[in-house]
Amino acid sequence: MDKHVKIYVAGHLGLVGSAIVRKLQEKGFTNLLVRTRTELDLTNQAAVHDFFTSEKPDQVYLAAAKVGGIHANNTYPAEFIYENLMVEANVIHEAWRMGVQKLLFLGSSCIYPKLAPQPLSENALLTGPLEATNEPYAVAKIAGIKLCESYNRQYGESHGVDYRSVMPTNLYGPGDNYHPENSHVIPALIRRFHEAKIANAPVVTIWGSGTPRREFLYVDDMADASVHIMNLDKATYDAHTQPMNSLINVGCGYDITINELARTIGKVIDYQGQIAFDPGQPDGPPRKLMNSQRINALGWEAKVGLKEGLAKAYADFRARTQPVSAVTNPECQT
Repeated sequence: MDKHVKIYVAGHLGLVGSAIVRKLQEKGFTNLLVRTRTELDLTNQAAVHDFFTSEKPDQVYLAAAKVGGIHANNTYPAEFIYENLMVEANVIHEAWRMGVQKLLFLGSSCIYPKLAPQPLSENALLTGPLEATNEPYAVAKIAGIKLCESYNRQYGESHGVDYRSVMPTNLYGPGDNYHPENSHVIPALIRRFHEAKIANAPVVTIWGSGTPRREFLYVDDMADASVHIMNLDKATYDAHTQPMNSLINVGCGYDITINELARTIGKVIDYQGQIAFDPGQPDGPPRKLMNSQRINALGWEAKVGLKEGLAKAYADFRARTQPVSAVTNPECQT
């Protein structure tokens, strides 16, 4: 690995992007290129064109995306599909146009059909209907995978294009979004239990039945997997994928119920009250466990356990937020 290659990390202030920056720095990569959203609007084709023309990066990690939970996906479906499609199309096309041969696209486990066999295999892609609550976001992420595969197929031999896609399971950790309405399940629950503890609230009520099962991966493990996949030699990567099924799942290999997750977070935060569930609110898919055999066969496995990761996430929350009044009926993307 050339530690002096010029690497553009799109979305470097987000959960995954910031972890990728940390991991690259940890591994000794010194020539990192980043831009904030105010400095570069990735939905603006002309702005992205000018950026790539001026900066000419050697590699790209495409971690920029509009993300959110069930409430946000249901409320803003047009924004979720439009913005994500535009970001992917602009960045991938301009990367190709300026001769970038190595690009890693960050997808999502929601790309798989709602009722696909568990654990979710890469081969399940496009085999059935998606979960309705986040279908626009999922369609955009599927389009990103197919953009990478299409540029590989058309320009791989002639231009050396090698664009790869990784599909993380549910992520959490430092840099997460703790918004009371638009956050995912772990940061939403961390905030809820913390505020309930401060207020001495007797009960925390959580959306849904608590029965869905979910897999969770600490974000620094995801960053480690991303750098690992980006830097595999092409022959090894190609031997474990196919031209039109080149995505790679990234997970820890086990799942728990939302009920178990809530009680674990409650213990980490030392909340002493009761935990209740509201089954009248949406659950999302009944189960989402990733089949991570491909990436395991490529020499990578998760390292951070859930309890250790939750403790680190809570420390990050306390370091970055101020106590605020508790909110009711929090949305938790599951």
